[in-house]
Amino acid sequence: MSSKKLGFWLLTALVTGNMVGSAIFMLPQSLSNIGSPAGVLLAWLFTGLGVLMLAHVYGQLSDFKPELIGGPPSYTRELFGQNKLGQIMGFEISWGYWTSNSPGNAAILITLVGYLTYFLPVLQSKTVLFTLGLFNIQVGNFLSFIIASLVLWFVHYLMFKGTYAASKINFFATITKILGFIFFIIIALSIFDITYLHPFIAEKTLKSGETLGLFQQMNQGAILTLWAFIGVESAVWLSGRAKRQQDVKWATLTGLLIALAIYLLITFLAMGALPAKELMVADKPLVDVLTKIIGPKGSFIMATLGVLSMLGATVGWILLSVEVPYQSARLNLFPHWFVKENKNGAPYRAAWITNGLTQLFLLSMISDTIANAFNEMIVIATLANLVPYLFSGIYSLKVVLKGENYGKIKIGKRFLDGTMALGASLYSLWVLKTGLSDLKTLALGMLLIVSGLVLVPLLPKHEMLKE
Repeated sequence: MSSKKLGFWLLTALVTGNMVGSAIFMLPQSLSNIGSPAGVLLAWLFTGLGVLMLAHVYGQLSDFKPELIGGPPSYTRELFGQNKLGQIMGFEISWGYWTSNSPGNAAILITLVGYLTYFLPVLQSKTVLFTLGLFNIQVGNFLSFIIASLVLWFVHYLMFKGTYAASKINFFATITKILGFIFFIIIALSIFDITYLHPFIAEKTLKSGETLGLFQQMNQGAILTLWAFIGVESAVWLSGRAKRQQDVKWATLTGLLIALAIYLLITFLAMGALPAKELMVADKPLVDVLTKIIGPKGSFIMATLGVLSMLGATVGWILLSVEVPYQSARLNLFPHWFVKENKNGAPYRAAWITNGLTQLFLLSMISDTIANAFNEMIVIATLANLVPYLFSGIYSLKVVLKGENYGKIKIGKRFLDGTMALGASLYSLWVLKTGLSDLKTLALGMLLIVSGLVLVPLLPKHEMLKE
């Protein structure tokens, strides 16, 4: 591995940047449609508490099991035992997470191009460029595909400079993104009207005619907000690259708190800047807020911020996705073929396969028919990201109950860790139950994970590779 390790700030930028992506631009509108201000606040707090418990689990395991680098796959193997079953289960966690990231990365690139349409209107052109079999290829779709592909392979090139170099680029992208959101927060404060938040507690009637009470609003809102925190685990997966395991712990917690603060502030500032009836039908709520204050320039500023936000998320998520099979292979939990590095310590084989899969999913930009199938794949893939949360929580609970490495540590600390581990496990179960309520989604999600079994014979039989 490369000798340059990732410190606290680089890891924190990875966590924050991977969480704060496209969701924040539409969440104020989505949440205002299903909840009163009190319901929305409870949704954020419920989700924030659930993810905070997960972050605590990762921090606790970094403290008490620093030798278990690589995150969830290592925890899963320890949970099921140092045997073949443990190896297979650890591999399945890596496989599910890795394969889910390729369509996820494609979705980020597609969103990025969506923000570029403000600067390049031709990307929305419906003119048919040529026909390919059953598909009519439109000018806008084709150019969008080309741009997304160019961005993908430019980031791929950056990966070959090494993980440390790519992390520095992600750091500056994340800082720029955060400064942009701080600008929005300061501007939005100038027209914040607390009367728009009244009544603070109220029932909410949906378009379907269904009326939601406060608890139902929280539940519906929590379903929306939980997706905003995907990425909190980023530093844990890269713990093998960290200078210190303590950096992993504090980067995870700090990154989460930064993201939560941004989400809460922007959501409630948008709700206090626009009347509820306007916010509920706003296609671009943050643009509408800025336009109200500074005029047409608001669209330009938010489009620019959207591009910067998605560029940062692209770098961060591709970096993480490439590292997953590489780090797992070093742990004897993925085929050894993925371990190969270039002179900069970059896992180039993992990069080629990971980004090649993302390129295939970008084909969804060519046709609306393919795009519809892709959207369904995104839901299934995102759920595969959630399974590691559950196993990590359960393993943390096992460590606490057995008292592993606690020694003379006060019982209060052990009780806190146990409570957090139990809470994280229950939250993870709720997330999976909510996301898998549809039987078709459940079946396809299981198929995605089980499909990795074909690679089990290729898993190495020797010990973890040494640095």
